[in-house]
Amino acid sequence: MSDETKNESTEPEEPQAEETPVEEAPAAEETPVEETPAEEAPAEKPTPAPAAAAPAAEPDPEDDLPWKQRRRLQRSRRPHQAGPALSPEERAAKRATERATKAKGRRKERTVAKTKKSAAGPGTQPAERDANAAKVRQGIVVSNKGDKSITVRIDIARRHPTYEKIVRRSRTLHAHDERNEAGEGDVVRVVETRPLSKTKRWRLVDVVEKAR
Repeated sequence: MSDETKNESTEPEEPQAEETPVEEAPAAEETPVEETPAEEAPAEKPTPAPAAAAPAAEPDPEDDLPWKQRRRLQRSRRPHQAGPALSPEERAAKRATERATKAKGRRKERTVAKTKKSAAGPGTQPAERDANAAKVRQGIVVSNKGDKSITVRIDIARRHPTYEKIVRRSRTLHAHDERNEAGEGDVVRVVETRPLSKTKRWRLVDVVEKAR
């Protein structure tokens, strides 16, 4: 017999521990857990849909009409109830009454407008117009053949604005000589006056120098 077999036979066998069944603890009764409702999220505002591009307004054909014709069209579209038939005399009387009423209203509006205008302030006083001084000319008598009439030549000498040279011109006018004082060749002074004849618009004032 070998040593290994001796050792195995001499060692006492250890009794195996009996396995005792472990009683399972009763499972705790599951208590139903009340689910707390989650906080409701604030309702999102519906985003407005992008507004469709408004169609371009069609031009009104009435805009091209004259205002009187447009007003006539608008009046014809209003509901109207026919009135009683009137005789021509009654229509004329009714028209006259309406015109008188409108005229009275216009007068009232004008009176109110004038009152407002006067109440606004005195405004600017109208400028005083002085009578224009009569024109006086001095010239040489070229003719005294007519009765109480003379022809006077007015000599004008002025410098030309462009060429800077003296330009001499003359014009003749007819004047009234009440006492036939002026003779041909005299230097006289005449003044502008009202029309005395077809061509006379001047009157003799005095004789400045007698002809030699």
